[in-house]
Amino acid sequence: MVKIGEIAKRLAVSTDTLRYYEKQGILNSSARSESGYRLYSEQDVAQLSFVLRAKDVGFTLNEIKELLAIKVDKQSHSCEQVKHFTSEKITQVERKITELNTILNSLKLLHKSCCGGNEPAVHCSILSALEAQNDAR
Repeated sequence: MVKIGEIAKRLAVSTDTLRYYEKQGILNSSARSESGYRLYSEQDVAQLSFVLRAKDVGFTLNEIKELLAIKVDKQSHSCEQVKHFTSEKITQVERKITELNTILNSLKLLHKSCCGGNEPAVHCSILSALEAQNDAR
């Protein structure tokens, strides 16, 4: 059994993160020590590693809960389901990349339109463009 501080150090996360995951139902401590410390088994450590890897590739905590449910009951789920789940995430990420590229291009246009001089911002082209956008709404 491993104490919360040890697992946090081993997996490079904070104890607050572990407590949060526990509160969210993603991780459960296997037991408590006599002095009340959370204790985790190697299986708990493996589950947390799974959670952290899933988080690293962009899955949300709710999505991770779904993946954990599949992982726990692999016999009742197919690889096709997991692949579809991942395909949906890819679509979401691609959509987000498109949105971010649109934002980036808009910011570049705003940046390029400004002279960047020392004069007062009364006639700043960036502020004017943003004000015009606000009026258009």
